[in-house]
Amino acid sequence: MSLAEVVYRHSTYDDIHAAITRTAVEVIPGCDHACVTVMRSGAEPQTLGATDDIAATVDAFERQVGEGPCLDAIMEQSFQLDTDIERHSTWPKLSRLVLEHTPVRGMLGYRLFVGERKAGALNIFSDTAGALDAKAADLGAIVAAFASTALGAASQREHADNLLKALHSNREIGKAVGLLMATHGIGEEQAFDTLKRSSMDLNVRLADLARRVIDDPGVLHRGS
Repeated sequence: MSLAEVVYRHSTYDDIHAAITRTAVEVIPGCDHACVTVMRSGAEPQTLGATDDIAATVDAFERQVGEGPCLDAIMEQSFQLDTDIERHSTWPKLSRLVLEHTPVRGMLGYRLFVGERKAGALNIFSDTAGALDAKAADLGAIVAAFASTALGAASQREHADNLLKALHSNREIGKAVGLLMATHGIGEEQAFDTLKRSSMDLNVRLADLARRVIDDPGVLHRGS
């Protein structure tokens, strides 16, 4: 089975996270454990799709000490690699905990995107010092790229599903979206996004704003 089939045959976030980490262990030389760290606005980072307790434990240690490949990967453009954490580790506080409590000896992290947003990181761990070499890093970058694309596709599906639910559950919102489409020559998704954004900007409930738009489609441009 190809990498694309492994990642893209799943549709929910949980399934995608699990597929990503299983794929990482299968195709990246030296990878014994893997997990995904997700960053959500206003919330603590969360470990998802961990292949085992060891991956989840190392990820938790990173958050505990505030350093590690996952955290650096999210902030930096390039991947983060320490092939042997027993020797001059890049992350000394993390390495001490990892060496004391787990068999992990090498760590690798990649930033994940959903669209243009930094969504988290793919974390790769090896029990063998030196096993995560340049070849492993290159294959890991491919897995991370597929992972970002799969998560982006899931985000688009979720957005579309939420749009349809909103339109079907509230006829007034649907009418307002239709009026905006006809008035401004825009698509359904853009019209709904405009309505939703204006609702937040004006601090008005979406349904209440929809009723205003039905009475006067130009109300959004006047901001009142």
